[in-house]
Amino acid sequence: MRTRVVCRETSDTDLTDDAIEHLTDLINRAYDDAESGMWRRPGTRTNPDHVRQLLADKGLIVAELDGVIVGCVNVNLLDETVAEFGMLVADRAHRGLGIGSMLVKAAEEWARFMNRRTMRLELLTPRSWKHPSKEFLKGWYTRIGYAPQFTEPLEKTHPQLVAELATECDFTVWHKPL
Repeated sequence: MRTRVVCRETSDTDLTDDAIEHLTDLINRAYDDAESGMWRRPGTRTNPDHVRQLLADKGLIVAELDGVIVGCVNVNLLDETVAEFGMLVADRAHRGLGIGSMLVKAAEEWARFMNRRTMRLELLTPRSWKHPSKEFLKGWYTRIGYAPQFTEPLEKTHPQLVAELATECDFTVWHKPL
């Protein structure tokens, strides 16, 4: 019998404090793994207050497996034609179930419902070496229809973060027509 993963929009009133702590920890662990060696310190991508705000803003879609949160994606509108997803995470303990794909699909469906024609994402990568997680993501995003549009140095897009980096990094913006 196959267990069903459910992706749904979630509000701050839908989750207990323990669930928000679990989600925060899941996000931070996923980013620690996916961006290891890129930051001077172990990454703290978010905190419970930030997660609560994203939930209050209806900005998170969560994936649940048997009632337990196993992933999420943050979604927002950039302008009249473009939506963006970010903070895409899936629990490593449940790899191979298609959680990431389901979350991206849910984000794209949300963007279409909001009458957007393009989905955008940003991918942070080391400038002078290949990070295995980032290389995997490049291939995966390409396979699901995304294409790189342009790349800029992090020091140009987010100069406040440069001092925290352990290596020079770039942001690449990817698009997919919806």
